[in-house]
This record gives sequence, C-alpha cells and structure tokens, in this order.
Amino acid sequence: MKFDSKRRCSWVGLEQVYIDYHDKEWGNPLHIDQQLFELLVLEGAQAGLSWITILKKRDNYRRVFDGFYPEKIVKYDTVKTNRIFQDKGIVRNKLKIMSVISNAKAFLKVKEDYGSFDQYIWQFVSNKPIKNCWKSVKELPVRTKESELMSKDLKKRGFKFVGPIICYSFMQASGMVNDHICSCFRYNEID
Repeated sequence: MKFDSKRRCSWVGLEQVYIDYHDKEWGNPLHIDQQLFELLVLEGAQAGLSWITILKKRDNYRRVFDGFYPEKIVKYDTVKTNRIFQDKGIVRNKLKIMSVISNAKAFLKVKEDYGSFDQYIWQFVSNKPIKNCWKSVKELPVRTKESELMSKDLKKRGFKFVGPIICYSFMQASGMVNDHICSCFRYNEID
C-alpha cells in the first residue's frame, strides 16, 4: 500500500470510498440540477445513519431511482415502488423511499418556478459559497441560520427529510459552504 501524506479532515477515515469522496467531491460547488437532486435525496436517506453507509450504497440508489432523474421518478407506480421496497441494495425505509417520489414532484415545481433548482437553492448563500476556516472538525456546526431557512422553505414546498441538520450536510457536500478544515489540502483548492 502506498503511503499518502496528504492532510485531510479527520472525519475521512481509512476506507478508500471515503477518501475518494472527500478528495474529489465533498465541498465542490455543485450546480447541476440532477446532481443536486441526487445529493438532497441521499442526504435525506442518511438521516439516523452514517454517511459511509449511504455512500457505499450510492450506486444501488442510482440504479433503483433511474439515475435520480426526477422526470422519471414522478411517474413511478405501485408496481415500481413495491419493487423498490424489496431492493436490498438500498436502505429499505418506506418513508424515505416515498419521500424520493414526493421530493421529485416538489423539485420539478421549484424548477418550473425558478428556471432551475440551482437558481433556487443557491439563493440561501447569496449565490456564493461560504468559506469557513475551522481548525478542527469539532468546531463545525451541525446547523446554521441558512440551513434553518432552507429547511423551512423546502418543507413549505413539500419536500420531506430536509430538516436543518440534513440541509447543512447538503450545503457542505454541495459546496455551498467550504467546511474543510483550514489545514486540509482541499481547503484552498475549493473556491
């Protein structure tokens, strides 16, 4: 095994899937609607679980939910949803699974109202990433006023599994906030 001397956020751990996620995805500003939808769904699926659990099942989620295309998901019928409930490749929580369908409907309505989900969601950070500078992951907040406002507005629009803590995790992952610790090699790579 090759030694890697890069300084990373301490939450990363030693599993390659986590290292790759941290080094290539987490905190990159994301502006593609379909990918924002996927991330929002996966953050909701994480509720009560660890992110590594969902990350390891991400390919299964993509398969089961047709690549996270909301236009396809809103057309799911009882036969399709029953098949999803039986799929062992994802977390089989009925409320979370049904929320994907209702969130797809709400997502498409937001796109209709704002032109894109990207236009809507990035307004909560004034269309520019918030760059924090934490010395330790212990300093990271689990929620902020921005995530509370986002959560409240998403719920008003019919989204499920979008509490303020889930919203803040979404904001971190989608690059709406840069919460890499200052000494992490990724901190200055992300604008």
